[in-house]
Amino acid sequence: MIIEKVLNNNVLLTRNAKGKEVIVMGRGISFNKVIGDEVDEHKIDKIFMLNTNELTARLTELLNEIPVAHLETVKSIVEHAGAVLGEELNDNVYLSLTDHISYAIERHSKGIDFKNAMLFEIKRFYKKEYGIGQDALRMIEEQVGVRLPEDEAGFIALHIVNARTDGAEMRLTMEMTEIVHHILNIVTYHYGIVLDESSLSYSRFLTHLQYFSMRLLRKEVHESGEDFLYEQVRLSYAKAFDCAKKIDDYLQSTYHQCLSKDEYVYLTIHIQRITTRGEE
Repeated sequence: MIIEKVLNNNVLLTRNAKGKEVIVMGRGISFNKVIGDEVDEHKIDKIFMLNTNELTARLTELLNEIPVAHLETVKSIVEHAGAVLGEELNDNVYLSLTDHISYAIERHSKGIDFKNAMLFEIKRFYKKEYGIGQDALRMIEEQVGVRLPEDEAGFIALHIVNARTDGAEMRLTMEMTEIVHHILNIVTYHYGIVLDESSLSYSRFLTHLQYFSMRLLRKEVHESGEDFLYEQVRLSYAKAFDCAKKIDDYLQSTYHQCLSKDEYVYLTIHIQRITTRGEE
């Protein structure tokens, strides 16, 4: 391995045996070294090998501007997230999350903290990712010595969500989140109650809304033409049906799409269950 670029005494850029660019870390690995020197492989502690040379180059450029400790912390966070979620995350997260966390630390040191307008929704809809965000705040405090505010756990969670999908899927996810948020608000205001988010009915309803909103945005509408059950729930659960009608009005005005009779049935039944106390 030949040194192609020295970033600091502990970090350098080189290529592996397959010719792929990699970022190498190790205490004193670059000390008194120049481009063209051999890498002392005995001093290697960590290797960052990303999917593309372009991504590696962008991360290398970022490391010229931020402390290497920030990337090391992000590596710990990403590895922890992968273990919690049981999957590997997109390599882009090393760049996006390192940049975000480093900037957040810099801002925080100047007394400038951003509020996360979507914090409530993130906690509600992305519980695993938000938990990872909270763990990340502890890891940043332990490894960097800075305690960032809770809002940053939400921002980190979104980076994790994004790393599980591509950009198009992330936009879809954010739109889905907005639809689910509005529908839950319609139910809450229609009944004038606070929904029990710990109940099984709520969990089932939330799952249904997430899949429903995905089908809506992808325009995957299914209509069986079954009128009997539709009439049954309309008559049996009049208040819940009226609530579903408000949801239909919202979808028509915002997305120019109507609820199918099937979806009226499903939503009405879910709304009835989630607003009936002691049903479980």
